[in-house]
Amino acid sequence: MSITHKLPYEWQVGLRYTRAGKRSSRNSFISFISLASVAGIALGVAALIVVLSVMNGFQKEVTSRMLSVLAHVEVFDARGAMPDWRASAAQALRHPEVRAAAPFIDAQSMLLVDGVMKPALLRGVDPGLEGKVSSIAQQMTAGSFDSLRPGSFNVVLGRALATSLGVEVGDRVTLLIANGEALGAAATSGQNPLPRTRALTVSGIFQAGHFEFDSTLALANVEDVQTAAGVSAPAGLRLRLADLQEAPRVALELRSMLPEELYLRDWTKVNAVWFAAVQSQKRMMFIILTMIVAVAAFNLVSTLVMTVKDKQADIAILRTLGSSPRSIMKIFMVQGTLVGLLGAGLGVLLGVTVALNVDVIVPFIERVLGVHFLSQEVYLISEMPSELVWNDVAWIGGVAVLLSFLATIYPSWSASRTRPAEALRYE
Repeated sequence: MSITHKLPYEWQVGLRYTRAGKRSSRNSFISFISLASVAGIALGVAALIVVLSVMNGFQKEVTSRMLSVLAHVEVFDARGAMPDWRASAAQALRHPEVRAAAPFIDAQSMLLVDGVMKPALLRGVDPGLEGKVSSIAQQMTAGSFDSLRPGSFNVVLGRALATSLGVEVGDRVTLLIANGEALGAAATSGQNPLPRTRALTVSGIFQAGHFEFDSTLALANVEDVQTAAGVSAPAGLRLRLADLQEAPRVALELRSMLPEELYLRDWTKVNAVWFAAVQSQKRMMFIILTMIVAVAAFNLVSTLVMTVKDKQADIAILRTLGSSPRSIMKIFMVQGTLVGLLGAGLGVLLGVTVALNVDVIVPFIERVLGVHFLSQEVYLISEMPSELVWNDVAWIGGVAVLLSFLATIYPSWSASRTRPAEALRYE
């Protein structure tokens, strides 16, 4: 005896209607509509899985590249400089989550080469300590990060910044930077201070893979930047943690350990607008694509209504044999739910397959069409990433099946109200 013969008769009839034969053109049309519903649900589910996977991958990849340059936590002095940064670093390192600390100073500047001028964020770092809080030393594509010795006035540029200036390792650039001491006097006098100039030698080029940093960041020794800007000490500390996800909590705990004049900022605050925008986009894409799945799922309504009309005689015979309205309703709910399960299953299979192979599929399409989907200047990265989250897959599949089930309620209820005498009158 087959498995289907062991099922309740409602399930057996529902399964039979799902794979309706082609005894008439009407049955064939109903079967076609049913297959269209399956295909619509499958495509909607697959699209939702692929889009959310790409957005998850985009967020993870950009975050990873950002954190290769950014510190997990930054400590600033409200006075504008931190002359006792070593003591503050020692205090911060007492926290069990803090793995490394390094001084830094950031200064907005301009770099000038043969009439070409580009804005740059000049960051003063200690090359011996910076490698413990960022990955720039491992991202060098030319030159050496260790070349940033005190008094050398060497500079390491991002690849895009070096390209825009037309310089390579060994070339000279002119630095224009605001005079730190003059800025305070200008604030009271209302006069604009003249910028200080300094000749720098390009001793290295790095590529973080994040266009914002590759196109604007320039690194020099912290003492050289202090000299160029006319300030007496680093601006603060950059901290590396054991777990970057704990940065908000650790920053809050460090706040009570460090002197009152210091304030802290974790990496989630540095680009808070960007992270909020990505999360908002993910929610909106989920809602929009779920509507596509809903449209496909509610195509089942028309399919089941046509099936109910076509099976009036069958329903009447089942009623006269003793089937209850509830059993009749169950038959058509089984049919619609099975269509939803089939569509959701095929959609999950297709979506997971595409999401796991985006790195192969997208380059192939780009080569065939001769286009490039991601502009690095706009999207910060140039390759289509994908991060499949199985929790998302479960939610998507569950929503598709639930919508399919909801779509069966009215047609099934309509079938249960069929009156046998009226249904058989013209048979």
